[in-house]
Amino acid sequence: MQLIEGLKYMRNRLLAGVLMLAGAHAWAAEHHSAQGILLEVNPAERRIVVSCDAIPGYMEAMTMPFTVRGSEDLKTFAPGATVRFNMVEAQNEAYAEHLQVVHVTNFEAEPMEAGRLTLLRKTLDPNAAAKVVAVGKPVPDFALIDQTEQTTRLAQFKGKVVALIFTYSRCPNPSYCFRLSNNLSRLERRFRTLAGKDLILITIVIDPDQDRGKALERYAGTWKADPAAWHFLTGTIQDVQNVAELFGMNFWSSEGVSNALLPHGGD
Repeated sequence: MQLIEGLKYMRNRLLAGVLMLAGAHAWAAEHHSAQGILLEVNPAERRIVVSCDAIPGYMEAMTMPFTVRGSEDLKTFAPGATVRFNMVEAQNEAYAEHLQVVHVTNFEAEPMEAGRLTLLRKTLDPNAAAKVVAVGKPVPDFALIDQTEQTTRLAQFKGKVVALIFTYSRCPNPSYCFRLSNNLSRLERRFRTLAGKDLILITIVIDPDQDRGKALERYAGTWKADPAAWHFLTGTIQDVQNVAELFGMNFWSSEGVSNALLPHGGD
């Protein structure tokens, strides 16, 4: 009898141990290094919404809300910033800790020729800075030709979020042209359900002698761009220059090659 009772006791202890291990495994927290773009910040509730990069083997790129645990002052974080943080998933809750802003620094020096040409443009057109659209003001409508050889007007996208860059297909600077185009490509993939509807991507090409017609279509194809969401636009040199001035951009040709893009002032 004592032997039977002892076996029952051992069995119950073993079952309890198994259940405890199973429970501990079920509630074990998962930690992942994550990065993304802040979309919303609520310091009062210590909550953020982040458009997260994909985490290989764990999740695809997606937008997620998080409670922030830690001593970070969320008032110092603003939407649009790229952040890196530790994502913790525990007890059916995902929260963020060790939140840090990722600062991107460009260490390239402005070429001397670019500086001289920027200064020359200021001299020839003292009112250039006045043409730049101020932050928060509406951008005037303009019309250019896209990669499908259709006329595209900015006014078509009223009420939508528009991300716009300047580049050209033979740009030799990977830290500028490639980086900007790659950023738009990531946006198109990350917000694929919104791209072409609430989100419009625009690349204005500044070398129409080379980048037009089929050449422009091929360049758009290198980024697998959906023409309904991502418009590669060009026109006459004067048309493109007029648009560039709205955004404070300079560009010029050097030895027959469109060679540079700079904000007014060379910043």
